[in-house]
Amino acid sequence: MAAAATTLVPATPAIAAESTSSAGIGSSVLPIGIETSFEVFDRTTGETTVAFDSHKQYRSASVVKLLIALDYLEGLGEDFRVPPEDLAQLQPMLRSSDDTAASYFWVKNGWEEIVERMVAKLDLTDTAPPADRGQWGYTAISASDVVKIYRYILDDASPQVRSIIMDNLRQSTKCGNDGFDQYFGIARAAPPPWAIKQGWSGFGDAPSIPCTPANPLPPDPFDEAPVQADNAATPDVLADVSQDGIPSVSARDSTESAGPDIDVNKAAMHTTGTLGEDNDTIVVVLTLEPSNTSWDESAQRISLITKGVLGASSLDILASS
Repeated sequence: MAAAATTLVPATPAIAAESTSSAGIGSSVLPIGIETSFEVFDRTTGETTVAFDSHKQYRSASVVKLLIALDYLEGLGEDFRVPPEDLAQLQPMLRSSDDTAASYFWVKNGWEEIVERMVAKLDLTDTAPPADRGQWGYTAISASDVVKIYRYILDDASPQVRSIIMDNLRQSTKCGNDGFDQYFGIARAAPPPWAIKQGWSGFGDAPSIPCTPANPLPPDPFDEAPVQADNAATPDVLADVSQDGIPSVSARDSTESAGPDIDVNKAAMHTTGTLGEDNDTIVVVLTLEPSNTSWDESAQRISLITKGVLGASSLDILASS
């Protein structure tokens, strides 16, 4: 039987040292300046097993690619076949978090209208389009809404849509398209099988030491040779969309509003996905860290947080100032 949902005061959370030794997490896992929200949902019982500040809004970074993919696929109608030129964008967007591919679909399918359609269809309460339509990475999300997105994909979407999205997430590459190592959070905290969609923002355009090994374009899920779309980076497709759907530092500094209650200055790192062959457990952990936090430090911290969250049924999760 699943543990009862944990209700916490929205303050800086810490995990009691005496309860976390087995999980390898100390009481200093969340020093001052670190923010996190999380939710874990057990699909076998239909219960939320643990949650903290799960309606707090964060900028989505690449997690919004779940909505971009879902909106695109459901727009194809019934018994569809993904055109090869779109498949060449969809696969790396989901598996390797390709930003150019996300911008391709963002513009192709109506910019902020994608988010608006998904909010209405999935009854998302905390998700909102970015204030600047060219910045898809500034879509507002919450841990609670991301759980809803996965629940819709797994329980309500057509088998074909579900298969395409989840099969690609299950084949997520170690190295993101931009060279960052996206095996953090769920990928470090839980044994496979898992399916993940990660998100990050505020760590620069590329890591100082690129992730290895480099990952080629994944194979076609329809067992056909993938076709590279030759128009993915043309100005008319990517007009007004910055490198990763997120503005440069100078543009960010001049942004007056990036959506409701969203911090756009701290570094963001998010881990989302499912555990098990049957995707029985949905896990969402969202974090914000000081802007000078290194990639390795942030990746290590969210991995430790995720490990603690996954063991929350046997841990005392406390709220402290």
